[in-house]
Amino acid sequence: MRINTNINSMRTQEYMRQNQDKMNTAMNRLSSGKSINSA
Repeated sequence: MRINTNINSMRTQEYMRQNQDKMNTAMNRLSSGKSINSA
């Protein structure tokens, strides 16, 4: 049995997860009145 893995897809999913986490943090800071110092 052979299992193929799409490495590019896995990397993309990880980058998307990281960006989603950063966006959630930024939105939480904005909604609580904290400033965002980096883009």
